[in-house]
Amino acid sequence: MARHVFLTGPPGVGKTTLIQKASEVLKSCGVPVDAFYTEEVRQGGRRIGFDVVTLSGERGPLSRTGSEPPPGKRECCVGQYVVDLASFEQLALPVLRNAGSSSGPGPSVCVIDEVGKMELFSQPFIQAVRRTLSTPGTIVLGTIPIPKGRPLALVEEIRTRKDVKVFSVTKENRNHLLPEIVACVQSGGK
Repeated sequence: MARHVFLTGPPGVGKTTLIQKASEVLKSCGVPVDAFYTEEVRQGGRRIGFDVVTLSGERGPLSRTGSEPPPGKRECCVGQYVVDLASFEQLALPVLRNAGSSSGPGPSVCVIDEVGKMELFSQPFIQAVRRTLSTPGTIVLGTIPIPKGRPLALVEEIRTRKDVKVFSVTKENRNHLLPEIVACVQSGGK
């Protein structure tokens, strides 16, 4: 039976919005939720990068266009975006480290948005995601990209786990998936 729930779909289809709505519903039902999200950063109508945002409201850059990568870090680029690993790890890793530490009865939910190409430059993040997926009493609600180009090892590992249910989000179904996602997460800890 699936314990963890991941959403996949093309960029801009609404995965982050769905996950944020599901988090709100779960919190309102008394489920402990900790999370980080990636949000687009726009300037003058153009996307210039992404920020990492935690549920507690902390924010920092995940990536930016036009910034120079640190010396020797040329490999930390995705297209036009330069990934700020230090900022990402400073915000995302504590969320994953705290997974499963809620003292209440029942499972807690750890939201990971997203397990994607930019985030996977971080080896500590990869290890922390694997650890979180194996933490008893923790349900992961996350997003993964659709398969495109060379497979991303951790994404494929997540996609093929027997304890993971993957929802494909489309423009046609995105407005109807919320109840099913919430129900799946709520039953995941049982």
